[in-house]
Amino acid sequence: MVENFRLRSVAAAAYGPAALFGLSEGAVLPVIAPSAIERGAGTATAALIAAMLGVGSLVANIPAGVLTTRIGERRSMLVAAAVLAGGVLICRVDLGRGPWSLLLYGSGVVLIGAAAAVYGLARQSYLTEVAPPHMRARALSTLGGSTRIGVFLGPFAGAAAMRFAGLPGAYYVSLAAIAAAAALVLRVPDLEGAGSAHAPVVTTRAMLKRQWRVYATLGLGVLLLSAIRQTRQTVVPLWAAHIGLSPTTGSIIYGVAGAVDALTFYPAGKVMDRYGRHWVAVPATLVLGTSFLLMPLAGGATLLTVAAMVMASATGSARAS
Repeated sequence: MVENFRLRSVAAAAYGPAALFGLSEGAVLPVIAPSAIERGAGTATAALIAAMLGVGSLVANIPAGVLTTRIGERRSMLVAAAVLAGGVLICRVDLGRGPWSLLLYGSGVVLIGAAAAVYGLARQSYLTEVAPPHMRARALSTLGGSTRIGVFLGPFAGAAAMRFAGLPGAYYVSLAAIAAAAALVLRVPDLEGAGSAHAPVVTTRAMLKRQWRVYATLGLGVLLLSAIRQTRQTVVPLWAAHIGLSPTTGSIIYGVAGAVDALTFYPAGKVMDRYGRHWVAVPATLVLGTSFLLMPLAGGATLLTVAAMVMASATGSARAS
C-alpha cells in the first residue's frame, strides 16, 4: 500500500471529514470573543475565554493518544464529533450577563478545543503510518489543508447564517457541519493499516524518559511556535470587536484570512519534503511576528484584513511544519 500510495486514495476517509470538522470549527471561532463580550466580558476576559481553546487542546492531547490507541481512529473521530457538538451546545446556553454565564461558556470552549485535539491525533496517526517517508509531509500538510479549507468556509457560512439568526446562526452552522462529518465517518470503515492491535504498549512516562532530549529541544520549539500561531484565533476577532466591527464583518475577515491559510499548505509541504522543515518554520515565524506589529495599525476593516492575511500566510506554513 505504501508503494502505491496516492493522496486521492484517502480523500474520502481522511480529508472529507477533516474539511467538515474544520467548517464546524471555522463557523464558531470568529464569534467566541463577541459571544463572551455579549455575556458581559471585558476585552481581557474575552481573550482569556478564547484562549480556553488552547487549554482544552493541551489538556486533551495525552488522553487523545490513549483513546486512539485503545478504540481506534474511527471511533475516536466519532468521540471527537460528540464532544465538539456538546461544547457548541453548552456555548448556546445563555444565562445572561455575569460570571456564571461566562464560566459556562468557557467550559464549552474548552470542550471544543479538546475535540480538536482528539480529532487531529486520530487522523494524523493514520497518515503518519500509511504514507511513505518521501510523501509524509505532503500527506500531513494536505490533511491540515483540508481542515483549513473548512475553517476558511466556516466563517462565511456562519456570517450568512448570522444575517438571519444573529450570533446563534454561527453555532447552528457548526452543529450541522459536525453532524455531517460524523455521518461521513460512520459510512467509512477503518482504513486498512491504520495501526496494529499487536503494537507494543509504551507508557507516557517511558516515552518522556526515552525522548526527553527531543521534547526539551524540538518540543519546546513546537510549543512556542504553536502558541504564536494560535493567537490568530483570538487576536483577529478581538481586534475587530475593539475597532467597532460587527461579528458578521469579523467573521468575513477571518474567512478571507483563512483562504490565504488554506492556500499555503501544499507548497509548504513540498518545500519541507525537498529542503526540510526549518526552511518553512523559520520564515513563517518571522512573518508572523511582523503581522503582530501591523495589527495595532489597523483602524478599519481594510487594514485589518491585510494584517490578518499576512498573519494567515505565516500560520498556514507554520501549521504545515
